[in-house]
Formats: sequence, structure tokens, C-alpha cells
Amino acid sequence: MNHVALVRGPIVSTVNAFNNEATPAIGYAYISAYIAAKGYTNTIVDAIGEGLDRFWDLDDYPGYHCQGLTFEEILDRIPEGTDVVGLSAMFSGEWPVTRDLANAIREKLPEALIVAGGEHITALTEYSLRDCPAIDICARGEGEHTFYEILEAHVTGTPFTEVPGIAFLDTDGAFIDTGNKPRIREIDAIPWPNWPEGYLERFWDAGKSYGVATERDMPIMASRGCPYQCTFCSNAHMWTTRYILRDVDDLVGEINSYRERYDITALQFYDLTAITKKRWTVEFCNRLIDEGIDLKWSLPSGTRSEALDEETLGLLKTTGCNYLVYAPESGSPDTLERIKKRIDKPKFTESVIEAKRQGLTLRTNMIIGFPHETRRHVFETIRYGLYLAARGVDEVTINIFSPYPGTEIFNELVAAGQVELNDDYFLSLTSLNSDYTSLNPLTVNPVMGPRELAAYRLGFMLLNYIIGYLLRPGRIVRTLRNIFSERETATVLEHRLRDVVQRKRRAGRDSEKQIEREAA
Repeated sequence: MNHVALVRGPIVSTVNAFNNEATPAIGYAYISAYIAAKGYTNTIVDAIGEGLDRFWDLDDYPGYHCQGLTFEEILDRIPEGTDVVGLSAMFSGEWPVTRDLANAIREKLPEALIVAGGEHITALTEYSLRDCPAIDICARGEGEHTFYEILEAHVTGTPFTEVPGIAFLDTDGAFIDTGNKPRIREIDAIPWPNWPEGYLERFWDAGKSYGVATERDMPIMASRGCPYQCTFCSNAHMWTTRYILRDVDDLVGEINSYRERYDITALQFYDLTAITKKRWTVEFCNRLIDEGIDLKWSLPSGTRSEALDEETLGLLKTTGCNYLVYAPESGSPDTLERIKKRIDKPKFTESVIEAKRQGLTLRTNMIIGFPHETRRHVFETIRYGLYLAARGVDEVTINIFSPYPGTEIFNELVAAGQVELNDDYFLSLTSLNSDYTSLNPLTVNPVMGPRELAAYRLGFMLLNYIIGYLLRPGRIVRTLRNIFSERETATVLEHRLRDVVQRKRRAGRDSEKQIEREAA
């Protein structure tokens, strides 16, 4: 085998999306490192990382555009002699464009083995294979070892039926599923991510990061999986409920390597659920203190509250945690029970209030419009969200429920005929909760229509920030300073507003240069 290309497509969003941010591809970096350690040379072709802030319209999908390289540019970057292409289909909302990219790759490389993986592929494996015949094999679930075994079978001629955790269509068009999706048990043995030379610097130079921003934010993971079974989350299907925390020594070793190589300013944990065990969290924070690691760090994905008591939160603050995201999901006790979000609401509230007392910058994520909800459920969530804003939570977001493939609720909706798999459905997931101009978002609630839920979402978002800024006017100065800063932001809102300002500045400079060239 000559070469493996790991291809990441562009970001797909509506033209008015506000919050579809470009982030480094940590999943590709892990797979690249894993197969390289097994002797496979590979190249990461990241349309997002190589085409930051470059937008192009999707003629086949009016109202949508892409950020990143065009298909032609992606194909040009796939090395000659590539035998296997690994393609991620992570987000179902991007599936139509990912499918079109796979077809374009097949046209250029008719003999290559095209392997697809990710959340969408794992949730809708047979559908994806039949909707996109260009894909030869689907790798389901955790990708590193499965992808390596696919490569080994391809090289040795071993039948793919002997590789667990994959699926494909045989020569007669029959769907073949090889069974269980294996999990890697010794995650500390997984090589640290392979970040190509100059790759991360592009994101830092453009001011891109997952949550809040500092000058050099480093993606990192402390765990894999999630032990919970929320009915709106595809984790159980993708990762199973097996939750594994890394050894603190291995994690701190990786952090120190980044300090030496990149002179990083902050860590951003990409974990599904980073904090579940107090003992591990205390050990990690104490190691940061003992080793004199002076970095900011954040949990932008959301985490649980059970381990976040006065002691733990104090350690988070002491060690530089600059952004902590809680994920209560709802303020309605009935909804919390129905979606299997096993939290104790009074204790959760105590944790949030204590975190603010400790001086942490907080965000809480909530959802409205679950299929079972009435207006009473929604108003309970809105009331709770406004209470949290009044108690000092910096950002309280309310999103409209998304029926994502691989979730328990999605399966129920499909069985009831309320969701039909087609391009319109997939694209409706894109920017569902980042395009606030949409008055007709995808909803599946029989009581409240899309316009009503969109009005609740927009109205709440405005009230949330009005309450926060009026009760704490010092935030106004901070926000104005940060959106015009080149250094850091305190909240996601500030980060996104800064992105808008910087894009306009760049557009202005490009326009001036164009005028100068024409004048010359």
C-alpha cells in the first residue's frame, strides 16, 4: 500500500448561521497518529483548516453555503498514489455535501478504497451505503483500531467479514454487518494526536477555537465515552456507555509536550463528559499545581455537576479554568425524567451558584421542544434559565430539540413516521440552533409549531443577555474590549462577535488591495 488520505470536508451551514465555528480535527489527528504508529503513511486533507473564512455557495442546495476548500481544491490535495481514503461523516446535517464529496473522490480515484466513519455513519450505516455507493466500507463507532484493521485486511486480502465493527454491501447488494463495535480498552496506549506542521497555527492565526478564545488554544481529551443514556444523545450508539478516563500521568505528559512544542496558552477539552469523578478531577488539578502548569483551560462541550462541589470548583478556579459549561438540558422535572437526564435539580443549582461564587465564567445549555413537551414544560425551562442568568451565569442558551440519528427519540420518531430520511431532513439539522433568523426551523413537537418555538428561543436569548448585562454592567466593558481584541474572549458570544468584526476587517483590507492592484 502506498498511501492513506484522511479527508475532512468543509463546514456546511445556512447563509445566516452565526455559530458554526471552525475547529481543529482532533479525531483525524488521533487516527493519523494511530495508523502511523502501525506503519501506514498518511496525509490529512482538512478542507476546513486549509480554507478558514473562505465561503462558497452550494448551487444544488439554495440557502446553504460551505466554509473551507472547494471540492476541486480538496481533490487536488489528495496525494497521487493514494490507495485508501478515510472520510468522516460526523454531522448528519452535512450528509448531502459529504455524500457529494465522496462521489467526487470516487470519480477521481476509481480504484481507491473509500472508508467512512463518524456519528452519522454509525447511526445510519445501511442508509449511508445505499445513498452513497461511492463508499466501500463503513467503520462504526470508535475509529482508530477499526480503521487500522480495515487497512490490514485490505493489504493482506483478508475478507472484510473478519473485521469486527464494520459494514458494507456485498457484490449482490446485500447489507453485511460484522457485528459489535469494539472499544479500545487501554486508551492510555493510544498515541497522542498527530498535528501536522503548521496545522494548528492556521487556526490560531485566524483566532479560531471551540469555545472561548485565547491566543493558542490546544484541543485535548481526558476521557472517552459517556456513562449516561440521555434519549436525545447518540453517545450510546456511537461509543456505548463505557466511560474511560485517561491516566493523569499520560494526560499531563501530553500537556507538557504541547507547552514545549507550541507554547500554548490554554487547553480546550473536547470530551463528551469530562468531569464525572471527583477523585480524578482533584488529582488532575493538583498535578497542574504541583508541576507549575500555568494555563487557562475550559470545558466547552458541557459536563455534569455531581463532582463539582465547593472543593472541586475551588481547584478549577485555582488552576485556571476560564470557561465551564453545564448541561442541565431542561428546567422541567418531568422532561428531565422523560429524557433520562439523571440530575438532582436543587443540587445542580447549588453547584452553579457555588461556581459563580468562586468566580468562574459559566454557560448552561438547555433544550426546548422535545416531542412530549407542552408549553408548561417550555416555560419551566425558560423560567429556570432566566433564574440562572439572574444568579450570574454568563451565558444561558436554549436550543430547539434536534432529532439526531442514533438517538432513542429519533428511533421513536422514525417508527411513528414523523421523520423521513432525505436531503431536506438532513439539511434542516444544519444550523438549526445557530441560524436565529430562521422562522421555520425543524421541529417535531405536536403542540408548538416551528415559529412559536423559534420565537421562544430568540426571545429568551435576548432576555438572557439583557438580564446579565443590566445586573452586571461591567460585562459591557469587557465585551466591547474583547470583540475588538486580538488576544482572548470570555464567552462564546464575544468570540463569535469578534469573528464577525475580524471578517469585516479582512474583507476591507482585501477590497483595498484589490483597488490598489486595479489602480496599478
